[in-house]
Amino acid sequence: MLLIPLSLLFHLSEPDISNEKPVLPPVATFSIVGYDAETGALGIAVQSKFFAVGSVVPWAEAGVGAIATQSWANTTYGPNGLKLLKSGLSAEQTLERLVAEDPGRATRQVGIVDAKGNIANYTGDECNEWAGAVSGKHYTAQGNILAGEDVVKAMGKAFEETESELADKLMAALFAGQEAGGDTRGQQSAALLVVQENSGYGGFNDRYIDLRVDDAEKPIEELQRLLEIHKKLVPR
Repeated sequence: MLLIPLSLLFHLSEPDISNEKPVLPPVATFSIVGYDAETGALGIAVQSKFFAVGSVVPWAEAGVGAIATQSWANTTYGPNGLKLLKSGLSAEQTLERLVAEDPGRATRQVGIVDAKGNIANYTGDECNEWAGAVSGKHYTAQGNILAGEDVVKAMGKAFEETESELADKLMAALFAGQEAGGDTRGQQSAALLVVQENSGYGGFNDRYIDLRVDDAEKPIEELQRLLEIHKKLVPR
C-alpha cells in the first residue's frame, strides 16, 4: 500500500489560484469632457480617490473626440471609442455600440464628446451611489461615489461660466466639483488632457496639454500649478 503524508494531501487539495486576476477597486471619480468650437480643442479633466487616475480615464484624439471611461472602467472604451468616432459615428452612436457590446455595462460610466461638439454619457445601474451625469453645450460631466448630484451640476455651471481656453474651463469644473463635495472618499489623483491639431511640442503632434498628478493631498490644486507652468512655457 502507498502511504501519502497528510500534509501532502492537503497541499494537493488546495485550488490553484495563481492565474486568478486580483479584484480591482472602481475608478470612482468625477470627470468632465469638453470641446472648444473656436479652436477645435477636445479635452478631459478628472479627479479621484484612486492612484494615477490619468492612466485610466482620459482618452482623446484631435479632430476625432474625447472619452472618459470610469467606475469599474473598461479601458477598451477609449481606443475602441475613438476608432468608432473616426469612422464617422456620432458620440451617441459610439456610446451605443460600446455599451451594447460590453457584458459588464451595468458597472460602467462613460462621457463622450465628438469633433462636432455632440455629447453622450452613460451611467450603469450598478455604479456605486451617488452616480450620474449632467450635460450641456459641448460638455458632459459625470461621476460616481459622489456627495450628490450637486457635484456634477456645479461642474457644468463652472464650465459654462468660465470665459477662457478649454483647459481653464475644465479646471474650473474640477474645482467646482470638489467644492460641492466631490468624491466622498476624498482626493488622491487628477489629470488634464487636451488635444488640438499641431499644438504639441514643436507642432509635431496634437498633444497640447497632458498633465497628471498621480498621488497628492490636494491633486486639483497641484494640477492647476502645473497648468500655470505650462502656460508660461507654451505660447497661447
